[in-house]
Amino acid sequence: METSPRAAFLTKRFIAGMTLEDELQVCERLKSEGAFAALDHLGENVTKIEDAAAARDAYLEALASIETRKLPASISLKLTALGLDLSEAACVEHLRTLAKRAQEIGTRVEVDMEASSYAETTYRIVEKVAAEFPVMRLAIQVYLHRTPTDIERFNRLGISVRLVKGAYRELPDVAIQKKSEVDRAYSHLMKVLLKHGTYPALGTQDEKIVNEALAFVRAKRIPPDRFEFEMLLGIRSDLQKRVLREGFRLRVYVPYGAAWYPYFMRRLAERPANVFFLLRNLLR
Repeated sequence: METSPRAAFLTKRFIAGMTLEDELQVCERLKSEGAFAALDHLGENVTKIEDAAAARDAYLEALASIETRKLPASISLKLTALGLDLSEAACVEHLRTLAKRAQEIGTRVEVDMEASSYAETTYRIVEKVAAEFPVMRLAIQVYLHRTPTDIERFNRLGISVRLVKGAYRELPDVAIQKKSEVDRAYSHLMKVLLKHGTYPALGTQDEKIVNEALAFVRAKRIPPDRFEFEMLLGIRSDLQKRVLREGFRLRVYVPYGAAWYPYFMRRLAERPANVFFLLRNLLR
């Protein structure tokens, strides 16, 4: 699937393309629309230490382009792409390298969350690097039972959080299973972040939750520059435009690269409307 030349037909709504230049063109368009971007060079669970170094280098190249083109963009990555499964020490050193470069050019590094088995290790690594380079933002998944304590932990440390619902299958003793309960937990924790967090990002395309967030920040007189929404490329573009139109900050998560299959399938799995969109276009 990943090496098929016809893959772009399936993925172009959700993925910028295979190359950095494809990615940068999307970021330029987002800039013209008033949106920020988070560049995600797709890849996870690498099996060779050389591939981890290659992922680091791909992000260094992306950061260089962000600086050269003066893009309002950050980078977003998974620690297993930097070799966490192979060598924690090498992973930390790669992350330090990227955080140092991001700080030099005035942007940030966003660390995506993976399956719950990686949670504590990821948190510990982010804490370590953020103590040296305070440009880190960490994705935290609402559906994990541990998340309220983790939110308190990172608010206390002053580390920025991107709040997401969670897109991995987890067991009931680890994660909330009912969507209604996940939504309720998200609503509560986003308010905690908006009041006490350090420049949090609300990672959601759920219009009900977006409306609730907007009503909350207006009622509490929270300035628009204290937080941002973060949404996925190709999902709810109408809602993205509305957030910008109403004067709030929006960062669009823009993935690119050849290792697109796991990301693409999670996007289809988490929202049935995406499957219907794909089927309609295949029929056309």
